[in-house]
Amino acid sequence: MALQTEPTRTRRRRRWWTRLIQLAVALVCAFLIIRVVGRIDWDAVRGALGHLSWWQPLVLLALLAARQILNATPLHFFIDGLSIARATQNDLAAILMQMIAPSPADFALRVAMFTSWGIPAARGAAGTVMNTLTFWVVRFSAPMLGFAFLALAGGDLTYRWADLLSVALAVGVVAGVMLVLHSDALARTVGLKGGKVVRRFRRTVDPEAWVRSCVDFRAHIAFRFRYGFWRSLAGTFGMLALDLTILVLCLRFVGVAASDASVSDIAVAYLFAYPLTLLPLAGIGVVDSLIVAALVESGGTAVEAPAVAALMVWRVFTLGVPVLAGLGAVTLWRRTPGGQTAKA
Repeated sequence: MALQTEPTRTRRRRRWWTRLIQLAVALVCAFLIIRVVGRIDWDAVRGALGHLSWWQPLVLLALLAARQILNATPLHFFIDGLSIARATQNDLAAILMQMIAPSPADFALRVAMFTSWGIPAARGAAGTVMNTLTFWVVRFSAPMLGFAFLALAGGDLTYRWADLLSVALAVGVVAGVMLVLHSDALARTVGLKGGKVVRRFRRTVDPEAWVRSCVDFRAHIAFRFRYGFWRSLAGTFGMLALDLTILVLCLRFVGVAASDASVSDIAVAYLFAYPLTLLPLAGIGVVDSLIVAALVESGGTAVEAPAVAALMVWRVFTLGVPVLAGLGAVTLWRRTPGGQTAKA
């Protein structure tokens, strides 16, 4: 038994160390970016937070609820028999697990919830993978929308061409999914070649296991792909739009006027920084600092303190509130017969 559990414990420790290192790198990057922007006047930040009225958090909560529902739409569209309510509950539970435990704890919880609802584990796992891939496509496509806003506003595109790499990653994800879903033969080829490439960096990877995973993935997703993919993209881009709307409102609520930072300025800052949400805790610190730096560049140093205040509010609602909602989602699931069985 000890021989079997030791590798598992080693992997868990490695995941925790990887998570801590990634978080440390994110915090160092955020510190360096803040030093470039300048010293923050924290008294001014507190003053900006004082602009908030009692009703404004209620507006943000309503938008956040819609955001989380849209964020769960890929699960609903890719997993036959999963309602949008249960998809949202599952997504919130996974958000909570991502915050308190290293991967793949969130994946295991998702699958446990699916099976308790009568959805086969393989079907739920395949839908979860497509949910992740859809989000990656949207995440890495965000700079493409940033280019569109820059073009409409007549902004400078010359120093933004490196962001095309992110768009290329999005195209690569879509191309890879299309190849896997085209036929079993291509699924085997993609799995074998992908496994061999990854094995160069991790010797424990078995290319044949990748082949089986790709073939199984195709078997469970192919019949839902045409129906679900474009709807899922639309829902996830809708989530992105609501996330941006919440940010715009946070800035307006703390006193950043349209003359200081237009919607176009905010959208450009947000969309070009968004791919870095792949960092731990959705890139907290790094993404925020890049947005503040871009807003200071367009609106001047007077925007800095209220922008920091707005980003603090934005993070509380977009990171903190979903975690609390995830706690409620897990508690509710545990009280159902299926959840009690899974717990046992």
